[in-house]
This record gives sequence, C-alpha cells and structure tokens, in this order.
Amino acid sequence: MRLTTRGRYAVTALLDLALQTSQQESAVSLSDIAKRQSISISYLEQLFSKLRKRGLVTSIRGAAGGYNLAKPLNEIDVMSIISAVDESVNAMQCEGRGDCQGGTMCLTHDLWCALSNHIEQYLKNITLAQLLDMENVQSVSERQHNSTKDISIKDINTITLSNSEANPA
Repeated sequence: MRLTTRGRYAVTALLDLALQTSQQESAVSLSDIAKRQSISISYLEQLFSKLRKRGLVTSIRGAAGGYNLAKPLNEIDVMSIISAVDESVNAMQCEGRGDCQGGTMCLTHDLWCALSNHIEQYLKNITLAQLLDMENVQSVSERQHNSTKDISIKDINTITLSNSEANPA
C-alpha cells in the first residue's frame, strides 16, 4: 500500500482549512493554504474540486472567496477525504481481485486484505476534530503561520529597499 501525495495533500489541506476556519470566520483561500503547506495552487485546485463534489467543502466566489468545510469537524473522517480524491489504502497487489499470482490468489492474499481493512477502519475512525486535538498540530500550525508572516515581512522589506535604492534622496 502506498498513499500518494494526492491523498496526503488532501488530508493536509483539509486539516489546514479546519485550523484556519477555527481562527477566522471568512473563507480560506487556496493561496493561503498553498503558502502554509508548500503545495502548488494548481494541485490544490484539482483536489478541492473533488472535495467539493464529494460534499466535504463549499466554495465562495469573489474577492473574499475561498473555501469552508461543508460539515462539522467531527463528521469528516480521514478515509472520506482520501476516498474523495480517488485514493485507496488497499495493500493488496491485486486490489482485491484475487488474481495476483498468474491469475490466481497469492499465498498472502488474506494477510494483505486484512491489513487493508484495518487501515481503512482506522482512518474512518479519525476525524478532523480528533486531528486538531493531536499533540503537535497546534504548535506546527503556529510555526507555519508565523513563517508565512516572516516571508511577507521580508517581501515588504525587499520592496521598500528596492524602491529607496531606485529613488535615492
């Protein structure tokens, strides 16, 4: 089983959205999520299109537009997020068909099937609300928020220096 960046980024982006929604009342822009999580905006647009179609997020158009969660935090589980972006946690090489060894079931089919079921059940039982309560989530979120502020301040200083160099007094 390999969870690709699509599934990991979808969970990360929705957790970021959940954190921001708890701190502000307005919609959260994808560019803000992209900056904090180092995920390209175009990739986030693809993911959020799928998440919106599955009813996990709502979008608001316009200058103050962005995204909000469509459901309460305790009703959005990690497996729903992963499934919404067409990901799987299936550890079976045959994807459950039972044809992984020359068209027939392999010796370890039941093992990988049981593992897949355990992983899926585990992820179904973890909600965004539970993720928000995990030990490191808040401190990592603060660090990410502060680092994007630092970048903005550096950008402003660079612009200010550039302008003063161009027009010396």
